[in-house]
Amino acid sequence: MIDINCWEKKIEHCFYSARLLKKLYALNEQAQYKIDFLEVRKAIYYAKKYHGKQKRQSGEPYYSHPLEVAYRVADYCFKTDILVTSILHDTIEDTKLTEKMLGCIFNTTIATQVEALTRIKIDGKISAAETVKLLWHQKNRDLLLIKIFDRLHNMQTIQAKSSDKIEKTTSETIEIFLILAAYLEVSKVEVELKTLCCNNSKPLPIQHEFVYEGNMRLPFLTVQSEISRRQSQSLMVRK
Repeated sequence: MIDINCWEKKIEHCFYSARLLKKLYALNEQAQYKIDFLEVRKAIYYAKKYHGKQKRQSGEPYYSHPLEVAYRVADYCFKTDILVTSILHDTIEDTKLTEKMLGCIFNTTIATQVEALTRIKIDGKISAAETVKLLWHQKNRDLLLIKIFDRLHNMQTIQAKSSDKIEKTTSETIEIFLILAAYLEVSKVEVELKTLCCNNSKPLPIQHEFVYEGNMRLPFLTVQSEISRRQSQSLMVRK
């Protein structure tokens, strides 16, 4: 908090932040609504400050992960608050930053969105699948996009995990995140996740061929109902 008035003098960029900003500047030139780079750079500063010396199991600095998530989110949702939330999405869960602090440094919208992505709740820690379910019920497409790219990057770097963790995360990705990617209509991400799951899992039975229509049992019924409705509309248009 003591840096709130002088963070611009202290910010130090690295490969990950420079790569992200380069992409955002390029996208901003073509965007109808421009983003606030001051807020984005401030988010980078606080993510790096509070994640500090934390390391991913791959050996990379932990802050490389949220910066990569923001890098991918930008292609699908070019909004300042969503980019900032992407960069800060793990801070409440994994650092000393709190929702109240984020509200003071940024604003209540950012603080609320980061809290919504945080798996540690009042009653304990929930699973990634439960987080997705909560966001689905809130109809929060933007935050679901962050969860998709969070999972995509975790799957891209999963080889640093134990075999049990790889199996568990891959299974959850098949059951939840492939379905979600299909529903959000981010086909490129769906293909990437499918490839990663195939590379990191045992042979799957035929009924698990990453299809989200028909009689496949989806992770939560509200999604199944909504997908069925969307598919029915699509068929009517074709006719």
